[in-house]
Amino acid sequence: MKFNSLYRIVVIVFMSVKFFIQLETFRRRSKHSWNQERWQKLLKKQAKEYKKKAIRLEGLLVKLGQFLSTRADILPKVFLEEIEDLVDRVPSFSWNKAKRILEEEWSSTYQDVIKDISERPVASASIGQVYRANLISGEEVAIKIRRPNIRKIIRADFKALQIVFWMIDTFTSYSKQLDLPKLYDEIRNVIEDELDFNKELKNGLNFQERYKESLDYRIPHYISEWSTKKVLVMEWMEGARVTNISYIEEQGIDRKELARKLLKGFLEQLLQEGQFHADPHSGNILIQQDGTIVFIDFGMVGFIESRDALSIRKLITGVVLSQYDDVTEALDELRFLLPDSDKKQIEKAIKTLVTLFIEQDLTMIDEDTAEQVLREVQTLVNKQPIQLPSEFAFLGRAISTIIGILYTLDPKIDLIEEGKPIVQEWINREEASDERYDPSRMIRKLYGKLTSIENPLDRLSEELNQHRTWEESVKRREFQSKSMLWNKHYSFIALLISLIALFVSFSLELDNLQLASSITGGMSLFLIIITSTLEKRVWLKKEGPK
Repeated sequence: MKFNSLYRIVVIVFMSVKFFIQLETFRRRSKHSWNQERWQKLLKKQAKEYKKKAIRLEGLLVKLGQFLSTRADILPKVFLEEIEDLVDRVPSFSWNKAKRILEEEWSSTYQDVIKDISERPVASASIGQVYRANLISGEEVAIKIRRPNIRKIIRADFKALQIVFWMIDTFTSYSKQLDLPKLYDEIRNVIEDELDFNKELKNGLNFQERYKESLDYRIPHYISEWSTKKVLVMEWMEGARVTNISYIEEQGIDRKELARKLLKGFLEQLLQEGQFHADPHSGNILIQQDGTIVFIDFGMVGFIESRDALSIRKLITGVVLSQYDDVTEALDELRFLLPDSDKKQIEKAIKTLVTLFIEQDLTMIDEDTAEQVLREVQTLVNKQPIQLPSEFAFLGRAISTIIGILYTLDPKIDLIEEGKPIVQEWINREEASDERYDPSRMIRKLYGKLTSIENPLDRLSEELNQHRTWEESVKRREFQSKSMLWNKHYSFIALLISLIALFVSFSLELDNLQLASSITGGMSLFLIIITSTLEKRVWLKKEGPK
């Protein structure tokens, strides 16, 4: 049944509706007495159910779990922690199916190309699985084969996801904080790219060209002749996972030097070249006996476009020169802010946060005070419609993954000190043609502020007083909006039941049921439209903090 499109759509949509109702019911019951422990327990229960269904159905649910695991701006931490190992739980498909795909793609028996091959995969993922083999030419290779029917499965799952996103956009408050149509497009584009191994081949060839002269880093050689949309053939690379400490010590490799080399390699991908490996987990980074670092698997690659590079320059300069209007403008240009964002409010929060962590001596601030300030800053922007664009979500995930690996290799590494020369080189090259840019002038100006800066906690208190006044007006509108939202929930449930009844009536040719379900569904849809219109009017007059 899991390969039936209608069955998949029903299971995914039903699970989503169930989750929405559970969450909204909890919020209504806990309106006056919030129980954080019960809330976390509910989220964990939902995450476990999602994970169980994803492992059983495979397809988009697994990839979506991987995608959303990078989106801390969308899902709570307890949910992310439960699904973070989802990709590693995918069952493998049989050798007979793999062999059939090889022969269909190559239009010949696989023995015409392959001398010998292991019939058990060395790795299995949501899109494909990898085999170790030797070609007739004698070259040892890794062969990645796409899962059977995966495109058909994911196409059906995207229809379900479209329905789910429509429900979220129509019946929940997430529509005020997320550009859901854009988020849907982001997810679809990322996953569709991974389904086409020709795109991964192109990415791999680009990285291979970049590192062809390098002695510290290697990229496997790709064999284009036998690579297709469903099959990818590349050089087999010997080596252990970069986090295999026992192997590193056995080979006499300096862990500290390895960590610095890995940091340099990643920053060069990000800052100097623009294109970066977006999925650099330990399984995709190998270490060879001589200490050479090997990057593999380029199905997920991020790229910072030239327009974004200019905005990132403005962001960095704004932080260093305390020009926070430029920082907010850069975030807007980088698509972090949705149209309804209150930029003044966000600018104030950024100003306070940067002042605390850059212009103050952190050794003079105790941990509890720092946490309090962070909570207050979060309060300032909590109701702002902010999102993390997919390209930067993958960047954030890549950075956090790399940092975890670096600290595994060298727990005492100073990332700021080690990264300064690399970042400085990037800034110098990017700004070489701009005479107005003077790094030493910026640094002198930054340190000149240290003697005259006001206490960020006093400033934050003033910001919070202004924010609380604004929040009172927001809460009045929220009360009206929530009442209308609940009415929409009831109307939607009636509409859903009507659609199911309509489907049954057409299947069994029951004219009376068809008429009744059509009338009920029409009335429900009419109520949804009316309620949505009234809700928008409530929020039409936008009041911002002074």
